[in-house]
Amino acid sequence: MKIERLLGLTIYLLNHGRTSANILAKHFEVSTRTIVRDIDTLCLAGIPVVSNCGVDGGYEIMETFKMQQQIADEIDYNYVICALQGLASAYANRDIEATLEKMQYLSPNSDNTIFMDLSVVHENRDTNEMLFILNQCIQKKHRITFSYTNSNDENKEVEVEPVATIYKWYNWYLIGYSVKYHDYRMYKVIRMDHLRSLDKENTRIHNLGEVNAILKDSPDHRKRITIQLLCKANLISRCREYLNGTVTKEYENGDFEYEIVVPENEQFWYGVILSFGKDAKVLAPVELINRIIEDYEGIMQMYHE
Repeated sequence: MKIERLLGLTIYLLNHGRTSANILAKHFEVSTRTIVRDIDTLCLAGIPVVSNCGVDGGYEIMETFKMQQQIADEIDYNYVICALQGLASAYANRDIEATLEKMQYLSPNSDNTIFMDLSVVHENRDTNEMLFILNQCIQKKHRITFSYTNSNDENKEVEVEPVATIYKWYNWYLIGYSVKYHDYRMYKVIRMDHLRSLDKENTRIHNLGEVNAILKDSPDHRKRITIQLLCKANLISRCREYLNGTVTKEYENGDFEYEIVVPENEQFWYGVILSFGKDAKVLAPVELINRIIEDYEGIMQMYHE
């Protein structure tokens, strides 16, 4: 286990650069004293780990150090193949399929016991074509323009430097750098129209590591609400499957109260609650109760007409 941790520690420092002992200890689930001893072991083995003091201090490996490429074993290849198969099921792309073929050749005896079927992510043809164009522009480092409709149904023309595409919150997004506002922003692909590449090169080199750090550290600004439900006993498995919440109270007949915290403007949880029909009653908040009543009255009136 120590040898595996030392290898993992070396790779982590090579990938992340200067890192504090506390962060390393938390990542590898050991004490800071163990990390210090591991660093000493790496130094004795000839790996040039440098210790930096101060507020931004930590450990890092000198840039001149290069590790041998043949460090992956059969299990590592299995995980990579599993991830590629999942990506291929979500996004039709010949380059992904070609990469998968290469990895399967390098590991012909791959025997995965983990499978990722992300075909539910597979979008319609228009979205796939949009993703293909976006990724081409990202590779060419060309600016793009498109019409964008935000969540308030406001439409505007956008010009950005495309950086990456990401699947998050049940949708594909583009991460783009806005030259006008000098920051990175996310755009839902399904809300984009009239996409075209401009004959303009990017104004800067975009560091994906930096972008990932910004997105990871940036808070989720979506407004959230707490919903309390009174559910029939037969809904327990569906609540656990579709609504990530907590049972707050149980009754002798099996009925239960369930609490969830969700983004206010998301449609998924609202549709799930409505699908429960008379087996679920919203206890709070009052605004959601009024919304359901108003929607149902409108639907009833439409069908009566």
